[in-house]
Amino acid sequence: MNAPLPSQPSIPPVSGAGMDRVVRRRGRRWLPLAIVGAVAALAGLGWWAVPRGQAVDAAALEIATVEAGQFHDELLLRANAVPLSSVMLDATEGGRVEAVYARDGATVKKGELLFKLSNPQRQQEMLARESDVAQQVANLATLKVGMEASRAEHRRQLAALEYELDRVRKRHARDSQLAERGFLSAAALEESRDQLAQQQRLLAESRADMQAELGTRQQAIAQMDRAIVGLDAGLKLVRATADALAVRAPNDGRLTDFRLEEGESVKPGDRLGRIDSPGRYKLAASVDEFYLNRVALGLRGEATLAGRAWPLALARLNPQVKDGRFGIELQFDAAGAMPAGLQPGQGVEARLTLGQPARALLLPDGAFYADTGGSWLFVLDAGGSRAERRAVRLGRRAANRVEVLGGLRAGERVIVSSYRDFREAERLRIEGAT
Repeated sequence: MNAPLPSQPSIPPVSGAGMDRVVRRRGRRWLPLAIVGAVAALAGLGWWAVPRGQAVDAAALEIATVEAGQFHDELLLRANAVPLSSVMLDATEGGRVEAVYARDGATVKKGELLFKLSNPQRQQEMLARESDVAQQVANLATLKVGMEASRAEHRRQLAALEYELDRVRKRHARDSQLAERGFLSAAALEESRDQLAQQQRLLAESRADMQAELGTRQQAIAQMDRAIVGLDAGLKLVRATADALAVRAPNDGRLTDFRLEEGESVKPGDRLGRIDSPGRYKLAASVDEFYLNRVALGLRGEATLAGRAWPLALARLNPQVKDGRFGIELQFDAAGAMPAGLQPGQGVEARLTLGQPARALLLPDGAFYADTGGSWLFVLDAGGSRAERRAVRLGRRAANRVEVLGGLRAGERVIVSSYRDFREAERLRIEGAT
């Protein structure tokens, strides 16, 4: 029989508890990130929900759409009919209205007496000048008479001296013959020779004195003649001034703005009226200073009257800018007829061609241009509730259209009314937009 095996000590069962470790559940690590994302999203939605930009009432805005089309380079004008030529009646002399011979609106002929002034001072000046001229004429006559008397006296003196010289010369000739024959002494011959020389000197001196005196008298007469000519010119001027008191029509035409009354006082330079060319008119208009460098004499255009187009040409340009505008004058084509029934001051629709038409992006012209200079605009978003400032490039302006060169696309909407109330804003919030 087998002997029993020795007993083994009992070994407790092995447990894995000593090797266990806590493992975090990976399925929930996204939760904080999700929370942060949700908060950010809510913040973003809140930020977009907060109103941004300056609030503007939609009813106060004029909004236009950028469109592709034909750009007509022409200037639309509201012109007024004015007489083709007007001669202003300005007072050249002052005085009291003595008589009025024409009335406002009358048709007058060149040289027709319009009115007459009275000016006692001018009458006195004319009388004084006439007196001065008469006095100088009398003095000149006296001087001429004196010169003629002096000349006659000198002629008599010269005749006497010449006679005496001739007598002395003959005597000296006889004395010379007698001396040669020995009948006359040398002393007597010498005395005869001296008498001849003295007589010759007297005659020469008398002639020289007469020439000097006559020259002086002639110079005085010439000076007096010139003085009389000057006095005559002054007298003519005074007479012309006096004649100007009777004012006559400088040309044919219609008397306009003439409202003189008898007894009224008139000062030099007063505008008394004008004379307009009868039945002939031109068109006057004022143009925005933006077009000053594009407008030149000779440009063609047309006016619309009674459904008919009348050819025009730019005849006059006044480059002086006043209140942002300058003036032009358009004349009807000389080869065409003048519109019938045209009246002074009548308004006429006209257009002036500046260049050839071309395809372009177009935007209606508006008050925005004066506020931005065409360098930027407020462009609306797709919903039309917001607008942002955007730099643009605009070109020519004509026929109430602006040429878009860059910064905008066809179909975009922009604000074209005045930016005066929100010029400094970067964004606009349009309230009441639909």
